[in-house]
Amino acid sequence: MTTVYDFTVEKADGDKYSMDNYRGKPLVIVNTASKCGFTSQFKELQELYDEYKGKGLVILGFPSDNFNNQEFAEMGQTMAFCELNYGVTFPMFSKVNVKGNAIEPLFSYLTSQKKGMITEGIKWNFTKFVIDRDGNIVERFAPQTAPIKMKKVIECIVQ
Repeated sequence: MTTVYDFTVEKADGDKYSMDNYRGKPLVIVNTASKCGFTSQFKELQELYDEYKGKGLVILGFPSDNFNNQEFAEMGQTMAFCELNYGVTFPMFSKVNVKGNAIEPLFSYLTSQKKGMITEGIKWNFTKFVIDRDGNIVERFAPQTAPIKMKKVIECIVQ
């Protein structure tokens, strides 16, 4: 049975990274964009990370430029923007496609396993997937859902 641990992704520095390194940890996987109306969600994502990282929670940010070119061209710009404006310390990965023919395999898997209200695919930036310690997708949250509203679900998976 496939889980999130079966995928390899690319870190912000371009190195390959096995998702298996997160085995046993509760995760939040989110597609991000630096120039989106929801960009302020970085603040609450960082707050959740700060509050629950001691219990193993890891938030994984995957910048995407699939929606109206709302991400910087260079990863360095993205990383600097997130750190300077929102104090982001959770792991950020290389820019990925979260829809279309070139969709990142991890996001293809996530969307096939947990459909949104209207569609299977990701409709916008800041779609959030909550994963339990066993690699199961527990919940999918829409872009407009503030990260703080994931707190009850996160509290259940960090126990």
